[in-house]
Amino acid sequence: MIKNYLKIAWRNLLHNKVYSLLNIWGLAAGMAVALIIGLWVNYQYSYDQFLPGNGQLYQVMRNYNSNGDTLTFSSTSLKLADALRHNIPEFAHVAETDGWGAHGLMVGNKKFYWYGVQAGCDFLKMFRYPFIYGNADAALKDPFSIVLTESTAKALFGNTDPINKLIRVDNHDNLKVTGVIKDIPANSTFQFKYVIPFSYYEATQRYVKMARTGSFGNNSFAIYAELKPGVSLGAVSAKIRDIEKGEKDNINAMNSNVILYPMLKWHLFSDFKNGKAASGFIDYVRIFTLIGALVLLIACINFINLSTARSEKRAREVGVRKAIGSQRKDLIFQFLIESSLVTFISFLFSILLVQLALPAFNSLTGTLISIPYANPVFWIFMLVCVSLTGIMAGSRPAFYLSSFNPVRVLKGAIQVGKSASVSRKILVVTQFSCSIALIISTAIIYRQIQYAKDRPIGYQVSRLMATDMNADLARNFNALKNDLLQTGAVTALCTSSSPATTVWSHTDVDMFPGKRPGETVEMGSITVSDDYFKTLGMQMQSGRDFVPGSKADTSNVIFNAAAIKRLRLDNPVNQLITWGGQKFRIIGVVKDALMNSPYSAADPTMFTFSANGPNGNLLYQLSPKMNAHAAVEKISPIFNKYNPVYPYDYRFVDKQYNEKFSQEELIGKLAGIFAVLAIFISCLGLFGLAAFVAEQRTKEIGIRKVLGASVSQVWLLLSGDFILLVTISCVIASPLAFYFLQKWLLKYDYHITIGPGVFIISAIAAIVITLITISFQAIKAAIANPVKSLRSE
Repeated sequence: MIKNYLKIAWRNLLHNKVYSLLNIWGLAAGMAVALIIGLWVNYQYSYDQFLPGNGQLYQVMRNYNSNGDTLTFSSTSLKLADALRHNIPEFAHVAETDGWGAHGLMVGNKKFYWYGVQAGCDFLKMFRYPFIYGNADAALKDPFSIVLTESTAKALFGNTDPINKLIRVDNHDNLKVTGVIKDIPANSTFQFKYVIPFSYYEATQRYVKMARTGSFGNNSFAIYAELKPGVSLGAVSAKIRDIEKGEKDNINAMNSNVILYPMLKWHLFSDFKNGKAASGFIDYVRIFTLIGALVLLIACINFINLSTARSEKRAREVGVRKAIGSQRKDLIFQFLIESSLVTFISFLFSILLVQLALPAFNSLTGTLISIPYANPVFWIFMLVCVSLTGIMAGSRPAFYLSSFNPVRVLKGAIQVGKSASVSRKILVVTQFSCSIALIISTAIIYRQIQYAKDRPIGYQVSRLMATDMNADLARNFNALKNDLLQTGAVTALCTSSSPATTVWSHTDVDMFPGKRPGETVEMGSITVSDDYFKTLGMQMQSGRDFVPGSKADTSNVIFNAAAIKRLRLDNPVNQLITWGGQKFRIIGVVKDALMNSPYSAADPTMFTFSANGPNGNLLYQLSPKMNAHAAVEKISPIFNKYNPVYPYDYRFVDKQYNEKFSQEELIGKLAGIFAVLAIFISCLGLFGLAAFVAEQRTKEIGIRKVLGASVSQVWLLLSGDFILLVTISCVIASPLAFYFLQKWLLKYDYHITIGPGVFIISAIAAIVITLITISFQAIKAAIANPVKSLRSE
């Protein structure tokens, strides 16, 4: 019986080639969108899942009570790491890290500048990356050791065994290779080329050694911890919550609650609200999951509409089958078999479409997604999804067609097309409402991105460059500075403790005029050298800049306007504040600059003058009189002169700033692509319905033409119903899109106001696309010879 049903289904597909192709390709496109979004969503959820025991891994963080507002920080102190390690037996491992900095690695003539991590000896015991050489227990015991990833080891030593071989790091120390781990997967939150023991930095960096014996207030490090098996997170959280509050004289510690942030949330939940991980990239994952479901729904609506529209052609078939004894359940099963066949064929085409689209999609999203052909779970899941899609798409046609009364059908007394028109129109409105909402969403996302891009930054980024300082450059800084300025390619340069586009350090101002009892003031802190504001092009609002080479200015401070507002100082210049137990005089106020998020207000920031030589970030402004490429070629030999061991590494600050928009731009591009596909699928359905309506009204059109109707009148007759449906869709989609987009925009402090223009333009675009889609069939029907249409009368 099933074989017979399949034969009938195949013959129907071949007999109605145009409608079959519209159904198959429409459904295939919808399934391809759903599949590629599904693969992308699965990839996002797979982050860090490859690590054994990932459910027991946490980052130690702090919730800081700032005048009633809870701020969450990932920066912690070494004193906290020791307290957790020695006082909380529920932890299996605790490891401190000092950031993910880049260092120069040299072996013979091979030299590279790569990012790595400086971590405690427990780091590789809790994050169990597979070892190729060595083991986690011994790899980081020796302070002068280093663990490499597989590709790093191959780049430095070729295919030879690297264990116990030496690597020159930053042209300062030789570190011995004690382990090699496999390369870090792309779906890992941590990305690094090597691991250097934290004990190495403690032995060679004075500030790290001092921090070990310092207070809970020295929050310059990150801590990771692993709970022992069977240990309750709730129980441990209660024990560590107030662990810093023993320092009664430390306002930072007294206002901090220590928390554990699960590893499995790191990638998707990065935004904290009221001390808890509430949102982040998960918002976009959910949005695109919804988009995938909507596009598939649109494709299914196409199938339903085209199937019910063609039902008049099969009404007599249903009547005959019922007359000779077929039961309704048999007919339902037959039509579901047909829809399942179409769905299966569509699925095969969707696999082809996804395979063709994945290279471009991976390039756009920066992922390494592939179809897991060898994974049986994938095929089982796909089989279930295809079956459900086939049932969902074919259920209404199946139940609708099988409900026909055989007597009325065989007498020709039933008008199938008209009886289904209301439900068909509802489905078309639903379909286009989803598509138009996607168009509106794409437009709003792009407007928000452009709005933030057009916002005044507060400093000059177009020809600003950055290079990481290392020991050689710092040692020769004065000579380097003079030589660079003499080339004429560089107009100004400075060093800073933070990059131009990020504030790395935050601190509390201990005392200031008008401070209220118990009040805390947290703000960014940047230590700068001569000509910092000149190099970045930041403008003084009042007071003066630091004087080059002035030792007196090491006890002075400059705030930005946002910080002065936060401190509530009316006449800030020459007023005194206390920070880190030392008094500082305010000598100037600089205008605000967007050093963090371009969507938020400028962060309150304090600038102190360097007293201990150059800082870690070298910033320099290229001359506007020289081409950037020519300028780089001119200054490269100077960097190589003073830093011969490592390649000249530089970054354009405008590119770094534009990276702040990368996530929103990606979302905008993906939303635009899927909106176009949704409209395309909807238009396939409209094309088929327009052809059906034109065929159904052939004789009516012929009579109208005989009575004098023009081509434009007939075109308007056939187009009017569809334009009305799309207009209703616009009316429904606009308030829904407004509601959800307004909520999305509220996550940004700096955002656009949604006006009526975007809804009007989207509605016009939808109507124009609809007219273009149906005009071919409408005009074809309008210019047909009425004699042929009426010949059968």
